Amino acid sequence: MMLCAAILGSVLLIAMSLDTTAAQTSSRLITNPSTARTSTDDLQLSYRLDHYTEIADSGPARGENIYAHKCWVCHNKYQKDAPHLEGLFHLEALVTGAEVNDDTVTSQIRIGGPGMPSFQTTLSDADIADVVSYLHSDKCCVEGETLPANPWYRAVSRKWSVQSGLSGGATGIVRIASGDPPVGIGVQLIAPGGVRTTVYTNEDGNYEFPRMQPGSYTLRIASPLEYQPYIREPVRIDGATKLDEIVLERVTKSTTLPPTPEIESQLSGEELLWNLPGTLEEKERLHTSCGLGCHSFQQILKNRYDERSWGVIVNRMLHRRAALIHPQDKVGPAEQASDKALAKWLATVRGPESKDGPLHIFPRLTGASNRVVVTEYELPSVLQSIHDVYGDSNGNIWYTNHYNRYVGRLDSRTGIVTEFQIPLTEGALPGTHHVNVQKSGIVLISEPWAHRLLKFDPKTEKFTDIPAETTAEINNTGLGNFAVTPDGYLLTSSNSLRGGDHGVQKIDPNSGKIVQEWPIKARFSYDVLISNDGNYWAGGAPVGTDQNSAELFNLRTGEMLSLDTGARPSSARRGGFDPFGNAWFAGENGTLVEIDAKAKRMREYWPPRLPEPYTDFYSAMPDKNGEVWVGELHGKGLLRFNPLLDHWTEYAMPEPYAVTRDIWVDNSTTPVTVWYPDFSTGRIVRIQPLN
Repeated sequence: MMLCAAILGSVLLIAMSLDTTAAQTSSRLITNPSTARTSTDDLQLSYRLDHYTEIADSGPARGENIYAHKCWVCHNKYQKDAPHLEGLFHLEALVTGAEVNDDTVTSQIRIGGPGMPSFQTTLSDADIADVVSYLHSDKCCVEGETLPANPWYRAVSRKWSVQSGLSGGATGIVRIASGDPPVGIGVQLIAPGGVRTTVYTNEDGNYEFPRMQPGSYTLRIASPLEYQPYIREPVRIDGATKLDEIVLERVTKSTTLPPTPEIESQLSGEELLWNLPGTLEEKERLHTSCGLGCHSFQQILKNRYDERSWGVIVNRMLHRRAALIHPQDKVGPAEQASDKALAKWLATVRGPESKDGPLHIFPRLTGASNRVVVTEYELPSVLQSIHDVYGDSNGNIWYTNHYNRYVGRLDSRTGIVTEFQIPLTEGALPGTHHVNVQKSGIVLISEPWAHRLLKFDPKTEKFTDIPAETTAEINNTGLGNFAVTPDGYLLTSSNSLRGGDHGVQKIDPNSGKIVQEWPIKARFSYDVLISNDGNYWAGGAPVGTDQNSAELFNLRTGEMLSLDTGARPSSARRGGFDPFGNAWFAGENGTLVEIDAKAKRMREYWPPRLPEPYTDFYSAMPDKNGEVWVGELHGKGLLRFNPLLDHWTEYAMPEPYAVTRDIWVDNSTTPVTVWYPDFSTGRIVRIQPLN
């Protein structure tokens, strides 16, 4: 399971607060004003994430938005260190002894306390007023049980088919007024149902959409960055429509960009960190301490706190783990010194008075990287923290949520999503992790915080527990990842076999009984892989960047192959087997890790990087051709690696950060289709390479 430290905004949101009716009936054109300033594109989701306007622009709804980012992690009802805030204004006094009223609550939020940061330097008066209005409301403060509706989800009210082809639709050309090469520009169409389709320009500025349902769309440039926003609506699409030329103007003639909120919100976490002042040691301290993937770097770097407040936050995130109801971790002198240095550096680069310098951005991609169609699907609810996805034989994508009780089924052809709520477990944070669809259609779902494994029958829409022997009694680490063997049994990794060893357990999914166990050398494997023929198990390292081992186990002969990468940690996380029997993992340090079954060796593959890489991997998945797909945690891309040619291809995503969790590859299509859950924005994303 993913033992994330408590998160600085652990639940990310997805909704847009635009008037969706007006968006369909009014006409507008935002082009490129000839000024040195940047305009706000109200369809740029990353900007709305950074400014807490995913749900609404003001009032209690926006207060809920801010509460989820800023307050939930310490005040959720499942932790034991801070008071739960439901019914706050019905109390006589705060924990400080002050009378409860708007003024005292506002003051407490502003100045903080011994275990609470001061928010007055990172939240405006209007922000705090919205939070207070939410604390007054009847909705406060149920977390993870009932989610607000997403106003951008219109798949039911505006039924609209989602294209599956790769070409034959609208075409056009993008030209840059300054003469810049018009390559790698993301051009996007938003359908009336809310689904977004993005294609990219070639070296000549040309682009082509797949054939889409005829009708009116919104046309925009996705993450324009160095260029002024461009939005045109409505745009009539009917087959191979020839669209008007798009002319983009630069924000500035300089090779660097001004550090405006509009531009900074379009930078990946890697780019943000790369642009900050500081030594390699200081940046690596943030990277290795806070870069495990629980949240994006944006969740940290969009804030402005004083040094005391940063110290409180660092301690809470790294050692309190409030969301998991764990006690205070023991913190030694070396860790205390590292925490103090991290807080001091953050106060220097993200303090109340710190100023950002001109921004350097990574170049846009060229060549094969732009031969791709990216489709983003909206979900019915906001406050989603999508973790895993898995496709069934009917064209549906099933997904889990890490910090709420919602699981869902997306019809990829219509964009219609059906949500289901898992039964709550007394005293346990709701949330799900891995999902797998069996040949029978039964959906298996793990609940790490409740230590449960669920079976869901789509026909009856009923959840059933697999008995506790496999989870709470035997596997005291909780249940996160699991594998399904070709004959339908489950494999999990446990640090508490019945004999007291670390190992792998084979479980009957019907009775929940452990039918076989195998000890392994590693103390715990984060992921559990099974080969296509069911003969081999493979596991990587536990959570954390200090591990270098991975193991391959022959389930037929009992032969164990235990390998490592020497002194340097490879941190093999999640992955899968390729068609040739080799196991692949995403390395938490930003490499692909392979166990070559025939050569009996472990290899690492490094993607092409700029001199200072600050992105990591979480999940890697081989496809039917032996190519491996991996998503970036702090970058903006999805990578494709061909081991036979030792060749990498990177595809840029429409939004600058996604915190890519699980990856599922649909091998039934040619070329293959790749799916991933966008943990930051709460969307499901489909990638269709053109070759």
